[in-house]
This record gives sequence, C-alpha cells and structure tokens, in this order.
Amino acid sequence: MSPLPEPPYYAVIFTSQRTPADESGYGGAADRMLELAAEQPGYLGVEGARGDDGLGITVSYWRSPDDIAAWRRNAEHRIARDHGRSDWYSRYTLRVAKVERAYAWQRDDGLKDPQA
Repeated sequence: MSPLPEPPYYAVIFTSQRTPADESGYGGAADRMLELAAEQPGYLGVEGARGDDGLGITVSYWRSPDDIAAWRRNAEHRIARDHGRSDWYSRYTLRVAKVERAYAWQRDDGLKDPQA
C-alpha cells in the first residue's frame, strides 16, 4: 500500500476490464507506466489489484490536478493508452477524486496479516 500523504491530494481511479487476448506486451507496458509515473512531478504513489476475471482497479495519487494533466499529456503514456484501447482493454472507467481526509490502521499484535 502507498503511504498516506497529508491531504488534500488527488486520486485517479482507473477501473479496467482486460481483453481475453494474449498479453501482447501488456505486462512490460504496465511496469513501464508505473516506473514513468513515479518520475513525474506531483506523483505520490499507486495501489492496484486485478482479479482472475481480468477486472482491475489501479489508484494513483497526485498532489494536484495540474500534475494529473501533465501525466496525461506524457507522450509515452499516450502511446500506452492507445494500446490499451486497441489491444488490452474491453472497457475502462477513469475517475478523479479529491482526497480530503485519509487515515490508516495496522494490526500490531504480532498476528500475521492474511493478505501479506
């Protein structure tokens, strides 16, 4: 999980359904986008999960709407989005939300977290 920055900040919530087609470079491109996003000004972190049915949710965190817009304009990110539409996804939804409050809890009694 991403560390919690001090609010306010922004979350870009990307929900996608993968196509049943072969990988056709998806894994490498996804790794590269994570790498590239982390280099962008205002990037705060990312969390994501994908089910066996191909449904995935990726949430990236950003300091400002301007930082999100700059990431959207990144040339390499544009190419990946085009591949997503043509090859990797059957549908997706993108939402941008302002995080005004955030808190976390962590088990500290020595028991193993079942998701670890």
